[in-house]
Amino acid sequence: MKRWCLAIVWVVIALPAAWAQVPAIVLASTTSTEQSGLFAYLLPQFQRATGIAVKVVAVGSGQAIDMARRGDADVLLAHDPAAEERLVAEGFALRRIPVMYNDFVLIGPAADPARVRGSDIAQALRHIREQRALFVSRGDRSGTHAAELRYWQQAQIDVATLAAYRACGCGMGPALNMAASLDAYTLADRGTWLAFANRGSLALLVEGDRRLFNPYAVMAVNPAKHPHVKQAQAQQFVDWITGPAGQAAIAAFRIGGQPLFFPNAPKGL
Repeated sequence: MKRWCLAIVWVVIALPAAWAQVPAIVLASTTSTEQSGLFAYLLPQFQRATGIAVKVVAVGSGQAIDMARRGDADVLLAHDPAAEERLVAEGFALRRIPVMYNDFVLIGPAADPARVRGSDIAQALRHIREQRALFVSRGDRSGTHAAELRYWQQAQIDVATLAAYRACGCGMGPALNMAASLDAYTLADRGTWLAFANRGSLALLVEGDRRLFNPYAVMAVNPAKHPHVKQAQAQQFVDWITGPAGQAAIAAFRIGGQPLFFPNAPKGL
């Protein structure tokens, strides 16, 4: 079987102005926000509003959080709430502010050999185990991977006992590609699934379970821990994406007429 490796994706979203002529910040974020096309849509609007360019490092949430902890980014946008709260509690980020949400969905062969179709994620995973169906895990410490492991635990299944469990150590897009090539099941965020073109025989099989809620939050890196970070510009990004303009832009981002994310920043920040 092909070996799959994690690729760190550097994405620069900038207007035609020369890079050296505009201030820039580094945003550590998830592959789902980049691969869904959200940042390509949002960040030019932010630059037009503020004059600040954004260099995105798109990795799993775990790695994005590690970047913030090391001071390798100015601002963080991720979807692993427990890990994000720890980062704030440890003093490496100033405040965790909700930005938007969507949900996770279970994807698999349209023929559904494991008979998982429905709205109960734990029951679906038990069927996958009973039928010994192939399951592709991101296996990359991302927010999606953390959620997937949580769902296996809720189903009272130890993934170490699953003979047909394949961890690719890769982003959401490559994991979906692998699932398509193997006719396997996988957990995805809805945004990346809607933007994914190489579906093959894959179909959305499980959705609607309240446990599949997928919240995203933004955090500026704490300059008290890392004095070199561009805290003022990072705060401008936080204020914009949680403010009226950024929230409206998130709401307007659609593929095929379907929204990929739903804004939920608190009012009156």
